[in-house]
Amino acid sequence: MAAVSVATRVIACLDVDAGRVVKGVNFENLRDAGDPVELAKLYDAQGVDELTFLDVTASSGDRATTYDVVTRTAEQVFIPLTVGGGVRSVDDVDRLLRAGADKVGVNTAAIARPELIAEIADRFGAQVLVLSADVRRRIGDDGRRTGEFVMTTHGGRTPVDLDAIEWCARAAELGAGEILLNSMDADGTRDGFDLELIARVRAAVTVPLVASGGAGAAMHFAPAVAAGADAVLAASVFHFGELTVAQVKAALRAEGVTVR
Repeated sequence: MAAVSVATRVIACLDVDAGRVVKGVNFENLRDAGDPVELAKLYDAQGVDELTFLDVTASSGDRATTYDVVTRTAEQVFIPLTVGGGVRSVDDVDRLLRAGADKVGVNTAAIARPELIAEIADRFGAQVLVLSADVRRRIGDDGRRTGEFVMTTHGGRTPVDLDAIEWCARAAELGAGEILLNSMDADGTRDGFDLELIARVRAAVTVPLVASGGAGAAMHFAPAVAAGADAVLAASVFHFGELTVAQVKAALRAEGVTVR
């Protein structure tokens, strides 16, 4: 970890589908978790550092709903808001920023056309651009997960033969200012973050790294920071009231992690 002590951010993630927050396991079997604006206000009151909205069906859905949710949230909550899902162009980024987003996440479109990363960074600055990396372990010939990590697209539904560590490094070089690193294998399992994945990406990039996927208990967050994460993100444990933001920050402080 870097010698300079920078406060670790705690981020609440809201997976939004048709204007509602949903949550599942490995991005499947989604269930309703509430109104995004009301949840955003709750987490703001709890002291969350940032919010992330991911439009989980944006590839095929109507974007107008997302713009409306972003605008309504930005009008009521005054903490950084990252929005991702279905972003395909510089114009999409422009519209989301005008709607109230502070940062915008890209995944599928950037893998299809990596130049998009540089185009967005050149126009708006690297600080606006978050690479949303949905990563899975490669499945070997024996059907078991291996130590290799590959990318997925379309909300984690489509595996891509693209080395995830190399892709994160390339995206950072192209201008991504932050990486939202989501373990699709750990997502929704509540078994803890994929520490090996975090450490390997941390060794390959210098930009801020957000650990996502697998948070299930207060004790899971400090190991993610120790592995190299600059921020820790959770969804279902917050949505269903099992943990509060304050409990996560207290657990981090207890392990010597500086938080806001």
